[in-house]
Amino acid sequence: MKIKIIIADDNSFIREGMKIILSTFEEFEILQTLNDGREAVEYCINNDVDIAILDVRMPDMNGVEATKLIAEKTKTKPLILTTFDDDEYIVDAIKNGAKGYLLKNNDPEKIKDALISVYNGNTVMQEVVLDKIKEHLKENKREKECKIDRSLFTERELDVMSLIAKGYSNKEISKTLFISEGTVANYITSILGKTSLEHRTQIAIYFIKGDLE
Repeated sequence: MKIKIIIADDNSFIREGMKIILSTFEEFEILQTLNDGREAVEYCINNDVDIAILDVRMPDMNGVEATKLIAEKTKTKPLILTTFDDDEYIVDAIKNGAKGYLLKNNDPEKIKDALISVYNGNTVMQEVVLDKIKEHLKENKREKECKIDRSLFTERELDVMSLIAKGYSNKEISKTLFISEGTVANYITSILGKTSLEHRTQIAIYFIKGDLE
């Protein structure tokens, strides 16, 4: 079964180019290309879509707003594909439920691997993107201090949080810490319960924002 994908970008050259590139991979079926976030949301509500690739800067409704609505109203997984010029949107997009955040200058194979990983339930963020988040949150700390109370968590939970913040999947965390994937999932459930967060991407931001090293 192929992974069903839509591409939303107001630049027709980029979205059609992305369609051509991804169509060369047998794993994907490109259902539709769209002009803006509102069209993407409506399409995902009315159709069975696995992944919505969204640009950030789009007219009518941008990728951040579309991500929020798609995450809330559908089972589609939003993936942001954008440029460094959109730094200010990174944190908001991830908080709103983006399952991945990649730069457009990646080679096709890396984008393919990211899409497959997101489809399989993982969150994908490039290291450079994580660095941008960390920079952004450290700047905000000057205005509002936010520290994590380490006493809330076990050392193993802190290890898991650290690896999530680095973009590791459950499988990668399992191999790194020499524990089963089921145990990783249990730790994540415990962390979510202690923090009232909703998903692993929020754990990454929570960890980075607390400046835990």
